[in-house]
Parts: sequence; C-alpha cells; structure tokens
Amino acid sequence: MSLYSRLERRLEASSDDAGPVRGTYSSGRMLMIWLAANLVVTTLLTGTLFVPDVPYGLVLGLIVGGTVVGAAVLVLIGAIGTRTGLPTMALTRGPFGTRGSLLPLAANVIILMGWSWVQAMLAGISLDFIVASITGFSNPVIFAVLCQTIVVVLAIFGHAGVARVEPWFAAVILAIAAYIFIASFTTFAPADFAAIPSNPEAFYTPGLVFDVVLATAISWTVLSADFNRFARTTRAGVIGSGIGYTLSTIISMALGATAIGYVALSGGEVVAFDPVTIIDAFGVLFAVAIFLSVMATNTMVVYGMVTSVINALPGRKVPFLASALVLGAISIIGSTFFGLLAQFTTFLVTISALFAPVFAIMIVDYYLLQRRSYDADILRPTGGRYWYWAGVNWVAVVSWTIGATLAYVWAYVWPLPIGATVPAFIATFVIYLALSLPFRGKVAPAPARHLADASSDAR
Repeated sequence: MSLYSRLERRLEASSDDAGPVRGTYSSGRMLMIWLAANLVVTTLLTGTLFVPDVPYGLVLGLIVGGTVVGAAVLVLIGAIGTRTGLPTMALTRGPFGTRGSLLPLAANVIILMGWSWVQAMLAGISLDFIVASITGFSNPVIFAVLCQTIVVVLAIFGHAGVARVEPWFAAVILAIAAYIFIASFTTFAPADFAAIPSNPEAFYTPGLVFDVVLATAISWTVLSADFNRFARTTRAGVIGSGIGYTLSTIISMALGATAIGYVALSGGEVVAFDPVTIIDAFGVLFAVAIFLSVMATNTMVVYGMVTSVINALPGRKVPFLASALVLGAISIIGSTFFGLLAQFTTFLVTISALFAPVFAIMIVDYYLLQRRSYDADILRPTGGRYWYWAGVNWVAVVSWTIGATLAYVWAYVWPLPIGATVPAFIATFVIYLALSLPFRGKVAPAPARHLADASSDAR
C-alpha cells in the first residue's frame, strides 16, 4: 500500500461523518463554542464599516437589532440539527430532495471558499505588519499565501487540535476587546463618539447596516446545525447558540465600531475593514492576536468545506485527502485576490441573497409541513420520501430562485430602506408554503424519532 493510500485511510477514519449523531454537550459548552466561533477579526472589522457613515449610537442599536433577528433564524436551523443529529447541508435534503440539496451545498462551498480567502488575506496583512515592523520587508500577498498554506495543512492534519485551542484565542480577543473599550472610553467620552461628524459621502445607510449585520448571522447559520447537533437537548442548543452567538457578535461589531471611532476622534485616517488601521492605533500585539485567531477560525472553515463535499450525498463518500488537496489549492490561489476585501459588503449581501431564502424554506418545511420530524429516508442515497421528482423538489428550487432574485433586486435595483434580507426571507417563506400546501398530507409524517437510532438499526 502506498504512502498516499495509508494517509488517505487514516484521514478517512478521523474525518467527520454527515450521518446522524446523538449529542452530549451542555448549554454551557454550546455557549462557549458559539462565543469562540464568532469572536473573530472579520466580525470585528465588519463593525468598522459603519462609522462615521451612520451615527455611533444608532450603529450600536442596529448591531443589537440585526443580531437578535439573525440569531432567531440561526437558532431555528440549529434546533433541527439537535433534533435529527444531522449537519445543515444534510438537512437540505428534506426540502430540496436528495439530489436537489446539491444546489445549496454548492453555494455553501463557494461561500466558505470566499470566507477562507478573506481570512487568509487578513492574516497575511497582519503577519506582513509584524514582519515589516521588524525587518522592513513587506509583501501581503506572499504572507497571505503562506498563511493559507499553513491553514490547509492544519485542516488536513490538525483540525481537532485547532478546535480545542480556539476558545483560548477567543479569550485573547475578549481581553483585547476589554483593552480597546477601556482605552477608548478613558480617552474620549461616550458623547464624543456620538458627536462624530457623519461622512458627507456616506455609503452606508441605517437599512444597509441592519442588512449587513443580519447577513453576518445568515453566513453563520450554514454551520448552525453542524455545531448544534452535538447539543444534549434542543433546549441546550437553543440557549447555548442563542446567547453565545448574540454576545460574540454584539461584542465584536461594537468593538469594531468603537475602534474606528477612536481612530476618527484621534485624527487618524479612517480606513474601513483594514486591520492595519486598528493595529496602528492599539499596538502590534493586536496584529499577533488577529493572526492567531484568523488562522484558527480559517482552519475550521476549510475543514468544514472539505467535510461538506465528501458527505454531499448519502452512501457516496468522496475521498477526504483528494478533496482537501483540490479545495486547499483553490483556497491558496484565491488568497491572492486582494480585491475581494474592497467588495466585502457585496460578498455579505450575496451570502444573504443566497441563503436567507434557503433557511426560510428549511424552516417552513421542517416546522410547518413536516411537523418537526424527518424520517430515516433522509439517509437513503436514492428513493424514499425525499426523492421527490428524480431526487429534486422543484417547488423548493423555484421558491429559492424567486427569493434570491428578489433579494438581489431589493438590494441593487430598487433598494429598500430596511434592506433586502428580511423582505426576501418573508417572500420566500410565503411562496414555498403556498406552493407546498397542495402536496401536504400526501405522505404522512413519520413519528418523531432521533435519526441516530434509525441509522443504528440500518447498520
């Protein structure tokens, strides 16, 4: 047996399965998982986008409001994962069909790839700042490629270890957050932040701020069932993910808004979504923390992307190592596309346009049409209740297409004052429910039963 084959076999044995699991985590542990997951520099830097376009006090209110609304969707999807033991993309087989689920899965891989690029660039910029301050050498692209190469290696060989240390990096971010808040509000009064002059050529409006905050929650919801399926009970998952996500997002985004406000009040150049701007204001240790937190989070993003691909269809597992190498190579090449950082808002809005309708469909299907129960047919590679029309539920696909189109139109063609995400979510919810009601009851819902038991019986 070749070295590659031996390595492949070892990695296959340790990789995550998309099959159902019975969770054991308490609400406290779930809270820590979600707190660690979103205490990252991307969420922090998102907060720097809003000030001074929108008044500081209003920004804080919009961050809280958008986070709470987004957390409600995240919790509802996560609860399905706890009840069934399945990750998010496997759950899309319910409404979209066994083959139809490949459409949202493909969108998810593309989105995760984009996140991996953004985080690699931020890590590269931070590492470049550290090296340049010591040696004078500067090349962010080279350092971004180096960081992403390390991430790919860790995703293949060391993701379990990274997952264990990620909470410690979150603790570092919390310590930095405390330092920045203290430094900011001992230097300037809250009234000074509230009085920051608005940008006369403002890009952000209150509606767009709310939409971007909500889009951040939507981007995390693709992983909500992946995490929450390990909760001991639905209550533990709901409490842990709801509180953990809400706290981490509000802290991170408020920190970003405060930090960029501090820069503005100090007379510095305000450059949104630029880690160097914050590093210059608060010191090189912040660059080290950014580098470490991004590397940890990005490792889990790349690993999650690979896991999604290898478990795309039940009963047809794709080789782990080959998938990791191909996706890893793409992620390394993409980490050189620094122009994506200038399009971060567009990236978030695109995520929201693609996945807010998906989650509306999933919520309608599970909670209203299927009466909170998916049966063991969702684990079958062909046939069964979720085969629909040759493996695709075209009602869901059409509803998703309409919802995503409306989200794009309301974001770019006829912008709405409240943003596009909530209207697109509601429209998709109503459309899918209306189109699906004639088919409801033709197949009686199965009795509620954890799918891990059904999977064990099948084996």
